Amino acid sequence: MYTDENLNCVDCGRTFPFTASEQEFYASKGFTNKPSRCSDCRAARKASGGGRNSGGYGGGGGGGQRREMFKATCSQCGGVAEVPFQPRGDKPVYCRDCFSSRPSYR
Repeated sequence: MYTDENLNCVDCGRTFPFTASEQEFYASKGFTNKPSRCSDCRAARKASGGGRNSGGYGGGGGGGQRREMFKATCSQCGGVAEVPFQPRGDKPVYCRDCFSSRPSYR
């Protein structure tokens, strides 16, 4: 069912094998994407803290990088709102001041 294939590492550019047994393992875990890094670059990324679950609870540690922010119009005051997600337009977006003045429903 699966056959070995060669992939190119996005970090170093080297070709690395994606074996049939690895493909079977990926499928058993429900993974749909092929690996994009060779084993050396994966290990280096993991050691440097740049892996998926770096820093704290459930990832999102950032490793010292600034989070990408998106500009939108505040739904309450009409000012500029900078938010850490791409607004889709189907839900209200608030600037920092208006968001902090809204009641919390936690």
